[in-house]
Amino acid sequence: MQSEARRDGRREVREGLRELGVQLAQLNRRVGGRLGMRDADLDCLDLIGRIGPIGAGPLARAAGLHPATLTGVLDRLERAGWIVRERDTEDRRAVRIRALPERGKEVLAQFAGMNGAVQEICSRYDEEQLAVITDFLGRVAEAGRVEGIALDARG
Repeated sequence: MQSEARRDGRREVREGLRELGVQLAQLNRRVGGRLGMRDADLDCLDLIGRIGPIGAGPLARAAGLHPATLTGVLDRLERAGWIVRERDTEDRRAVRIRALPERGKEVLAQFAGMNGAVQEICSRYDEEQLAVITDFLGRVAEAGRVEGIALDARG
């Protein structure tokens, strides 16, 4: 009986993650639409903002995009004033992509309601519980990265 309940709990977690993925994708599409961005544009801008300045190669890998696709994304983001491409100070042949912080505030404003909701939800948990949730989310994200690489390798 306990193993059946555990299996049900695992299924509920998987279903919850699927539903979360759908809801976050819909939210991102709506925000992207308001900001005049495609899904990949918003994803790349988020990555640049979180881990940038970053080179195009590492960004393409982090975003799971073909370099030619990334070039189009970066061209759109640069034309719209979301990012700048700058020469790398350590390697003048290389280019680093940097998000413009003043424009980042526009993105944050669109996510303010969701960020507030997450903050309120988190306030219901103690630090130990939040550490478990953080660990779980990190492991699931890493599993997604690994599976994405495996799918690419399988063609």
